[in-house]
Amino acid sequence: MRPLLLDDDRALPADPATRSVAREVYHATRDLPLVCMHGHVDAGVLAQDRPFPDPAGLFVVPDHYLLRMLVSQGAELRDLGVAAGDGPVETDPRVIWRRFCAGWHLFRGTPTRYWLEHELHEIFEVTVQPGEDTADELYEHIAERLAKPEFRPRALFERFGIEVLATTDSPLSTLPDHAVLREQGWGDKVVPTFRPDALLHLHRPTWTADVDQLAELTGIDTGSYTGFTDALRARRRAFVEAGAMATDHGHLGTDTTPLSAGEAARVYAAARAGHVEPADAAAFAGHMLHEMARMSCEDGLVMQVHPGVLRDHDPAVHALHGPDQGFDIPVATEFTRAMRPLLESFGRDPRFRLVVFTVDETTYSRELAPLAGVYPAMRLGAPWWFLDTPDGMRRFREAVTDTAGFYNTTGFVDDTRAFLSIPARHDLARRVDAGHLARLVAEHRLGLDEALETAVDLAYNLPRESYARR
Repeated sequence: MRPLLLDDDRALPADPATRSVAREVYHATRDLPLVCMHGHVDAGVLAQDRPFPDPAGLFVVPDHYLLRMLVSQGAELRDLGVAAGDGPVETDPRVIWRRFCAGWHLFRGTPTRYWLEHELHEIFEVTVQPGEDTADELYEHIAERLAKPEFRPRALFERFGIEVLATTDSPLSTLPDHAVLREQGWGDKVVPTFRPDALLHLHRPTWTADVDQLAELTGIDTGSYTGFTDALRARRRAFVEAGAMATDHGHLGTDTTPLSAGEAARVYAAARAGHVEPADAAAFAGHMLHEMARMSCEDGLVMQVHPGVLRDHDPAVHALHGPDQGFDIPVATEFTRAMRPLLESFGRDPRFRLVVFTVDETTYSRELAPLAGVYPAMRLGAPWWFLDTPDGMRRFREAVTDTAGFYNTTGFVDDTRAFLSIPARHDLARRVDAGHLARLVAEHRLGLDEALETAVDLAYNLPRESYARR
């Protein structure tokens, strides 16, 4: 049995002199509210405010980071509680929890372990590490606390100090959970985000049915390309009325080349007829990114783009377990040429704000920082997915600050569907930024007063300002 201890200096610089400065910088931000503008928590969790399920249902089954590590060591998703079509699946939460605890050593050195340690220790007051010998004890300990009112979602939301949490929502959603939250005074705390990917990619198997549903929802005939774009504008307006501040686009590529009105109408008509060519579908997706930017100029929604992920890399796993379980893998991504049409059209428009994320960190200093360092509309989103790690965050600051500075970034704005990990992720970002700023102070490249001011801006002011409606 190993103790679970969190050192107050975790993730701060190892050098004693720099660490002393980093402590001071970090303490200026550690208690600031959390601004979570790029999140994927289900709004229903907060609207319904039901007690969380058992420890396995809370920590293991929904966490794709955790699951993929166990799978990489030979575990089966079905044995970890992930539904497998009509096939057998483990339903005993204690068994699932034991399997996770037995694999605790696999997470050494990973951000998953960092977040889990924070959640277990800071939220549930766990003092021993998970393991085969502690699994049952920890299960009972956590389950006992989950039954208490102070561990329900809204109570934890307040305890975490979350000021605003953006969810990610289908363009076809009527946002019923957000309506409940607004009625109960939570409308400014939990806001939707417009994610239109399902309607912009013509090759998706459900595209025709989705476009028909769009027509039914808006009362606008989507038989033509003009009707389609009018219906998209209508849904965007509905999201704005529901409190949305941003859109979110998860395209594989970054092409933003606009098509002529006639060519866009031709490709759209072919898709409606059921025989669009793959090259035309790809061109239409790029065209629609350009059109989404145009619409953002009209309605003020901040446009978020996070491309470069080949989703469901294992088609057999995807077929068996459904979307978001087939192991998404980053791919090399080009921004300079691909996003030039969009930036030429809107990059200097004062009505427009573009936030770009990437999982291809080779583009930070070569492409993204130079672009954000010249186009007023563009800011760099926080490191996400495989890069929201202690070392990934450090590399981000070192790569982009030389060219883009601090103020052409959004600060840390989150990217998780794991609700309990939110404070851990923000705390880590604040520690890493404190370390980076402390090094600049130690090297006499920045005054301590400037470092303290910048840390507060990165943790709170920049996230707020970057997503403010224009």
